[in-house]
Amino acid sequence: MSKTVGMMQPYLFPYIGYFQLIEAVDVFVLGDDLQYVKESWINRNRILQNGTDRMITFPLKKGDHRAKINERFFAENFADEMNKLARVIYNAYVKAPQFKKAFPFLEEVIKHPETNLAKYAENSIRKICGYLGVSTPIVVASDLGVGAVADKQDRVVKTVKRMGGDTYINPIGGVDLYDFDFFREHGVELKFHQINALEYRQFSNAFVPLLSIIDALMFNDVAEVRRKLACYSLLDSEKIRTSFCDQCEPCRLVGVG
Repeated sequence: MSKTVGMMQPYLFPYIGYFQLIEAVDVFVLGDDLQYVKESWINRNRILQNGTDRMITFPLKKGDHRAKINERFFAENFADEMNKLARVIYNAYVKAPQFKKAFPFLEEVIKHPETNLAKYAENSIRKICGYLGVSTPIVVASDLGVGAVADKQDRVVKTVKRMGGDTYINPIGGVDLYDFDFFREHGVELKFHQINALEYRQFSNAFVPLLSIIDALMFNDVAEVRRKLACYSLLDSEKIRTSFCDQCEPCRLVGVG
């Protein structure tokens, strides 16, 4: 029986496509031992404020630029910053239809006392999956002991095999980073996850896409979010060739972030 594996860095309150990927695979690996990337989605995301997107950032202590995600920690005033962030979210969404249900849950997750970036993100992802009824097993990469790797693709293949998998699903944003033939030669089928176009009512403004899962939870009940978790496509090598061309670069932006 085929077993699919997905792997991503532990992002903080990522967009709905991240949770679509978790739902789509048989086991999901949090790449906590990958290198931390500044100005990525690892410790920041976007919410809706006054009809437009606003960046929210979880401040970190200064650290070595070569440090892994699980070697980074939040700033000393972490508790104060999380209180401020909760107030920002409160003010942005207090009139949203699902606010009374979603905000207490999100506030509890945001104020989780863990100061290690990777562990904090892991907790938030697990809690949100539980809230949405997503039951995919989640494992942490640093617990797998994959060992030395030649490059990014080699790491993925070894991780998939360590999990007993034969298929790897990656977000569509990495379509130029992975080679179908390389995976095939190592006995792993490569596919890409692409979020389908989806919208929901955000107050009375024009829809702002690809915001944090926080936004989706504020405007949709759990049943509706679960329906939206199924709004994606899985693309193999043939579908990639027919879906993208040199003239269609904008379509590559769907589902990244």
